[in-house]
Amino acid sequence: MKNYKEIIYYSLIGVLVLGLICTHIPTLAPLGSWVSPPIALLLGLIFALSFGNIAPKLNKAMSKYLLQYSVVGLGFGMNLYSSVAAGKEGMVFTIISVIGTMVVGWLLGKYVFKIDTNTGYLISSGTAICGGSAIAAVGPIVGAKSGQMSVALGVIFILNAIALFIFPPIGRAIGMSQQDFGLWAAIAIHDTSSVVGAGEAYGDIALQVATTVKLTRALWIVPLALVTSFIFKQKGQKIAVPRFILFFILAMLINTFLLGDYPTFGEVVSKISKQGLNVALFFIGAGLSRDVLKSVGAKALFLGVTLWILIATGTLCYIYWV
Repeated sequence: MKNYKEIIYYSLIGVLVLGLICTHIPTLAPLGSWVSPPIALLLGLIFALSFGNIAPKLNKAMSKYLLQYSVVGLGFGMNLYSSVAAGKEGMVFTIISVIGTMVVGWLLGKYVFKIDTNTGYLISSGTAICGGSAIAAVGPIVGAKSGQMSVALGVIFILNAIALFIFPPIGRAIGMSQQDFGLWAAIAIHDTSSVVGAGEAYGDIALQVATTVKLTRALWIVPLALVTSFIFKQKGQKIAVPRFILFFILAMLINTFLLGDYPTFGEVVSKISKQGLNVALFFIGAGLSRDVLKSVGAKALFLGVTLWILIATGTLCYIYWV
């Protein structure tokens, strides 16, 4: 180890992993009961804000790939028919909210907060669909500069971290069912990581609904990229659909049609995947440094918060009154 920061960093990872391992041993299970998505993210955040992002490459790689592998693994614990039934309710509102968020975000960014077009468009895209993935997809199409990308990603990341902490308590306080909470989280929280984390913290049904609706929503990256290419008149840009979404669907199909006689396999893979998500959330938190916070201007943050409040309250109104 080069210094005490690295010792603390890798010690936290070790304690987190050890706690998760304890949950598989009946006599030691209570020792790992403290590990949850909010706690894992909080540990990463505290470390990053105290010591900085000391392992940017590792944090970036682990938060990306471990998250994706975990989401795919969750598919082995889901039944296709049940998942479609669970996610069907959010389909109509997904379409309305995606289009509405993009339009409202553009108007607010240009006429109210008066931030540059690219940054406003990126924040709107991240809020409307799937956070960082959407921003990464449309950024090159609009010709966004690295600074604009950093600001948009910073806004989305900060709000994601907050959402993971406050959504489950709010849902319980207002008596939301797991079905309703899963739908609310999938539409009102930006990144897949925080959506899945919030769903897991609320319950198994909430996790299934949140994951299904969110990944269905993420497919809107394709039409968004096409429309963005037309608006910004950029031709020849490649449109990348996150492959882990397709593998998630494949895992769900395998579990539904091939593993019906072996339910234990799906349960084990799903449990391990949930634990992988916890570790991924630590790396996501550890990637948020003070530099990221400093790069986010007040106007950009206000735009992100305003859009977030609008979509969160709008989704609640849809769930309870439509």
